[in-house]
Amino acid sequence: MTFNDIFKSSFLENITEFSVLDTVLGLAVALVIGLFIFLIYKKTLTGVMYSSGFALTLVGLSLVTTLVIMAVTSNVVLSLGMVGALSIVRFRTAIKEPVEIVFLFWSLAVGIVIGAGMIPLAVIGSAIIGVILLLFANRKIRNNPYILVLTCLNEQAETAALETLKANTNHYIVKSKTITASGIELTTELRTKDASTAFVNSISQLEGIESATLVSYNGEYMA
Repeated sequence: MTFNDIFKSSFLENITEFSVLDTVLGLAVALVIGLFIFLIYKKTLTGVMYSSGFALTLVGLSLVTTLVIMAVTSNVVLSLGMVGALSIVRFRTAIKEPVEIVFLFWSLAVGIVIGAGMIPLAVIGSAIIGVILLLFANRKIRNNPYILVLTCLNEQAETAALETLKANTNHYIVKSKTITASGIELTTELRTKDASTAFVNSISQLEGIESATLVSYNGEYMA
């Protein structure tokens, strides 16, 4: 056995089995598409809380997944070991918006497809998904739902407030009614006319109305 045989290793020999050009090309395409996903996420953000960390995760996830799939597809034994290694990973980060799951799976899918060498599929598929998300995100909702919380001193004030609601909204429904010694607390769900909320001022000026609170509602609040 020679000195070279001692340091001879199949691990070192496998390093030359991948193509540097293919690796750089795949990661470059993954970076471009990851940035495209990042831009779509910013354009379709419906809330006011923008998460720069989550946006950066979308780009990094595309790159990391591409790198992993390239390694898996080049070696069958490595692919089996990779499955076992990834099976112990647990992701416990809370998802704030349901649509964020779409972007996470989109980034993963892009990395898998590019790592498998199907770059045209990743480009065309991402373009179609991006256009669809933009079209649905930019669709304006004219009749925004609201929750109106009223504090009434007596039943007459409650009746007058509901009549004002009926005249100034497209639709309303009483969600809850709480009667206490100090008065009546009324919670209603409503849809406005032409996004106008001036009727709240009229209700607050009615006799027997102590307070009127209007809250934007999208159906995702939990008690």
